[in-house]
Amino acid sequence: MKITRIEVTNFRLLKNFSINLENNLSLVIGKNNSGKTSLLSALEKLINNSERNKISFDDFNVELREKLTNIISKKDDIPIESEYEPLGVQLKLFIEYENHDDLGEVSQLIMSLDPDDKNIILGFDYRINHTDLCAMQQEFERDKDKYDCDPILFLAENQQKHFGGVIKKSYLSTDHSVFTNLTKEKISLDEVISFRSVSAKRNVTNKENDKTLSGQTAKIYKKTEESDQQKEAVELFKKTLRTTDKSLSDIYQSMFARLLKNVEMFGGLSAADTSIKIASTLQHRELLDGNTTVMYRHDAHELPEHFNGLGYMNLISMIFEIDLLMTSFRRAATERPAALNLLFIEEPEAHTHPQMQYVFIKNIKSLLKEGQKREDGLSINLQTMISTHSSHIVAESDFDDIKFLKRANGCVNAKSLKHLKREYGEKEKENATEPSHFRFLKQYLTLNRAELFFADKAVLVEGDTERILLPAIMRKLDQENPGLTPLLSQNVSIVEVGAHSQIFEKFINFIGIKALILTDFDTGYTIPDTDNCGAVKTNAQGDVIYTTKKCPPKDKLADHTSNNALTFYHGKQRRDLKFFLDLKTEEKILLKSEDTWKNHVDGNLFTAYQTEENGYCGRSFEDAFFSINKEFLGKDPKRFPSLVAKHFNAYVSENCSAFELAEKGVDKKTSLAIEILLNSESKANSDFSNWITPHYIQEGLEWLRN
Repeated sequence: MKITRIEVTNFRLLKNFSINLENNLSLVIGKNNSGKTSLLSALEKLINNSERNKISFDDFNVELREKLTNIISKKDDIPIESEYEPLGVQLKLFIEYENHDDLGEVSQLIMSLDPDDKNIILGFDYRINHTDLCAMQQEFERDKDKYDCDPILFLAENQQKHFGGVIKKSYLSTDHSVFTNLTKEKISLDEVISFRSVSAKRNVTNKENDKTLSGQTAKIYKKTEESDQQKEAVELFKKTLRTTDKSLSDIYQSMFARLLKNVEMFGGLSAADTSIKIASTLQHRELLDGNTTVMYRHDAHELPEHFNGLGYMNLISMIFEIDLLMTSFRRAATERPAALNLLFIEEPEAHTHPQMQYVFIKNIKSLLKEGQKREDGLSINLQTMISTHSSHIVAESDFDDIKFLKRANGCVNAKSLKHLKREYGEKEKENATEPSHFRFLKQYLTLNRAELFFADKAVLVEGDTERILLPAIMRKLDQENPGLTPLLSQNVSIVEVGAHSQIFEKFINFIGIKALILTDFDTGYTIPDTDNCGAVKTNAQGDVIYTTKKCPPKDKLADHTSNNALTFYHGKQRRDLKFFLDLKTEEKILLKSEDTWKNHVDGNLFTAYQTEENGYCGRSFEDAFFSINKEFLGKDPKRFPSLVAKHFNAYVSENCSAFELAEKGVDKKTSLAIEILLNSESKANSDFSNWITPHYIQEGLEWLRN
């Protein structure tokens, strides 16, 4: 039995929100303000609704707030009761069960008599009925002077009184107008679903008076005693309660052995580094409450918890808290666990460095799996959601677990990344091999560039030269345009993709980011291929084998481009060279329509390649750069050791072209990029004043900036 989908309506950013869950772990990612915290709050306030966890007017979606204020102030009429659709917030859990599942705890929720319908839909409604809405309108009309005639002030104070509590329902899966009011029928969901969370706002600090970890050990002890687990350690503890602190410390190590083992599993706490222990500081007859101190070992010394780094303390605290929550899920041996258990861990990366984040996500599944087992052999049914901003956690995660939250037009949508397989041509067979392009994308993103998930904009470059120089070029552009929004202050990710930017096109469209493709023109002409003796090569059928000879785009022999990205995005043939030479800036802006990219002024993709400058059009970045920066190169080849001296000298003495220097004279492209930066000079408000940015990069970045 699993929760397959969660739907939220009218809660903060989640206007009409739906997210599919995986059977075990769902990794929820997205940029800031994309709805991750809203999702957690909706689950907490609707499933675990309590006096301390009430829904406030601020939790309402903006459009819902506007509807209510218009009705209260009589700008809008209340529909007649037969046509009224209750206003408010709603959460739905879509549950699927199998024939082998124990349905004892959910039997009262099954609405359908169809044996093939194995769906349960739980609803948590916080909505106002017609009578209460009318009463609320009348109350405001009567008392509006008290609220300065401001319906928002009135609603902020009185909304909870008129909305009442959360109503729990079980819906017929085929018709949601048919339901059982569980609240009215007094049917409890305690045995059906248990929801717990680990908030990102953890109380760990490394101040001297902070005892967060030590306090957690007392809570773990109490839960341990309540659940009848680790009885031997508990009994031994009670028998030796008033003995020395030394003997108690030994016992604590036995009691918390599993917990400490879990901490050690997350790495970084080795004998050469640090490890923790739980020591007794017993002073009164209370058990653990206030009488344990978490110590950590450093070399041969034992130091108090607040001496430890904040990252380690946060990680240890999180493991402690997860242990507490798993104990709560398991319940006592005399109780049955809930049929469904949902755990939400918010931003586990807080205060932790990248290596710790890698270790956390690699070990969390095994930690949770171990925590599902009870001493009586029963294993609880658990699903976990983890929200994160960390590209390091994403990089170590299963690609199929990822749920991407994207905010657009004031609403949030959730997409499962495994659905990208379909867009990349997945076969219908369950065990079909992944499409090669999808497999490449999946491996590349998880191993190298997971930060793309969190970017607003991206620049896809071909090689190291552009990747190294681009931050400097962006800074140069920002300094030359001080009145405009700086590119370097925007959330831009630079990704090296070689000549394969077309592989990323479905991904770019899927996550909806603005993307600039910086690529080379890659022009040439076709000639018969020859062997070392000059003889023309032929294939087995006797046909001549042709090869490409590189040349500048405006060379009279140039007849095609070998750049697959350009031909793909613009839907042109390789030999449509005139089309690419004549393309204007605004015609390079593309938007995906159905399965093809088409020119559109509001497009989210721009293809930038070499353009004509001073009567010359380069074939590559190096070619274009050399052609407009001859003065910058100077006369001394020692300033640019990555350039072959004889070709450098030939170029500056005008005995060879920029194209020839780019093709024959560049020894190491990465070194060339560094040498350009090393030879840069600052003047006035420009840090790179003595060289010129190629026009095609300039026009692409100007489009990206806006």
